[in-house]
Amino acid sequence: MAKKTAQKNQKSMEETLWDSANKLRGTVESSEYKHVVLGLIFLKFASDKFEERKAELIAEGKEKYLEMKEFYNMKNVFFLAPESRWSHVIENSKQDDIALIVDTALHTIERNNPSLKGALPDNYFSRLNLDPSKLAALLDTINNIDTVGDEEEDVVGRIYEYFLGRFAAAEGKGGGEFYTPKSIVNLIAEMLEPYKGKIYDPACGSGGMFVQSVQFVKSHQGNTKDISIYGQEYTAVTYKLAKMNLAIRGISGNLGDVPANTFFKDQHPDLKADFIMANPPFNQSQWREKNELEDDSRWAGFTTPPAGNANYAWILHMLSKLSENGTAGFVLANGSMSSNTSGEGDIRRELIEKDMVDCMIALPGQLFYTTQIPVCLWFVTKNKAQRPHPEDPSKQFRDRRGETLFIDARQLGTMIDRTQKELTKEDIATIADTYHSWRNASVIPCDSADVRLSEVEASLDIRYSRSSSARDDKSSITKDDQKGYQDQPGFCKSASLAEIAANDYVLTPGRYVGVAEEEDDGIHFEDKMSELTATLKGQLEQAKALDQAILENLKGLGYE
Repeated sequence: MAKKTAQKNQKSMEETLWDSANKLRGTVESSEYKHVVLGLIFLKFASDKFEERKAELIAEGKEKYLEMKEFYNMKNVFFLAPESRWSHVIENSKQDDIALIVDTALHTIERNNPSLKGALPDNYFSRLNLDPSKLAALLDTINNIDTVGDEEEDVVGRIYEYFLGRFAAAEGKGGGEFYTPKSIVNLIAEMLEPYKGKIYDPACGSGGMFVQSVQFVKSHQGNTKDISIYGQEYTAVTYKLAKMNLAIRGISGNLGDVPANTFFKDQHPDLKADFIMANPPFNQSQWREKNELEDDSRWAGFTTPPAGNANYAWILHMLSKLSENGTAGFVLANGSMSSNTSGEGDIRRELIEKDMVDCMIALPGQLFYTTQIPVCLWFVTKNKAQRPHPEDPSKQFRDRRGETLFIDARQLGTMIDRTQKELTKEDIATIADTYHSWRNASVIPCDSADVRLSEVEASLDIRYSRSSSARDDKSSITKDDQKGYQDQPGFCKSASLAEIAANDYVLTPGRYVGVAEEEDDGIHFEDKMSELTATLKGQLEQAKALDQAILENLKGLGYE
């Protein structure tokens, strides 16, 4: 219950911000709102962290160090000069030169903190020629936001997602560039378990994948120093936002020297990543001219991806960046699982025949603000052979060569408002635990509904939680049960390459998992049909009486 309240408050904050930013209409294009708001959110966030650290120093009796940047930097907090602090901005928010005051605050922060070089707006607010009273009203709204109250909440990312969604809806655009919902990022992180090594995102957007990856390591008592972050972003303003998003959390990352096109100006040409987490633009059209990149080394051994849709170009690019034992998890439109357009089916067949597709997940709809396109998760790897678990050498990744796991998660997820759905922590655990059980243990076939679970329990000595509900059925494999895996009709299926070939190399999970067994309600078929027939007869007689009443009414009005 508390969670739903928090989400409601968060949504209310986003709507309030939009309404406040909307008052800038007339002097600022709506497409600029997100940059105005996010620049101010950053300033508030950095100031809140500064004041939080300042209070710690006072509590420790270190008042004489309050103006020494080293005592802030050591805790990954930006030192803010007096003119950069939110309190100074608010105190002067009613001045006619408030835009200049904001620009000065941002410029001073960047100048005093080298890690922010190129990340913050330069003279942006002054150039917009904002109405001072409207900017002051927006500052007042942001002043009421607690940016550090929930350490797990990606405030910058949430606001970015919401604003971009509003622009897309207003301008009739699809979901080309957008922030990935946290529940999806969390699912990818829980699946991949990026404890140690290099993490890469070739289309990093506002940096949400990196933020949640670091959060994953922290929440599992790992050491964030064991991971290194690499990314790339094409859009200049989004590249700045990503740098800002990482910087305010004290996360070091290499996003390349400049914003650039991943296909035409790869910022990390020699990178071999242990983990790739990505949400590239869906169905990106005309990403190259017909004669461009035809013989690119990234497509070596595969059919060249078509110029009309970049989905498979992203897949092959990510594969080329994987280390020998690396795994990539990424979001794509559902069409990628079955399309045969312009050689896409050939590339998918080549990926399957090379045994690189590890797991496919069909996700529920309504997870994104910016698009209703049905989406799926791909997990690909270069090595399915048995090897030690990278985090715990006492455990093994079993030899799963020749197998691919399919999970149909379309029935999971919870509506958090009228149009938006998210995966709960329980949903994420159900999916990730199923994958880990399959990856880490021997597989028990379950092709028929009459396999007795008690026999499985007896043979493997594992505990399954049991419930009559379909939802609990899907959750039957828990973290305590990672000694075995069982196919569950309607939810998961471990399929062989031969089975996939027999399905024309289509990777849609619904083709493999089948339909969940429905519970018998105990009523005999003859009795049920008699009851249904009687109900239908009554409804037909009622319809006849209604038709007659309508005719009588029309007759009374003079229309026979």
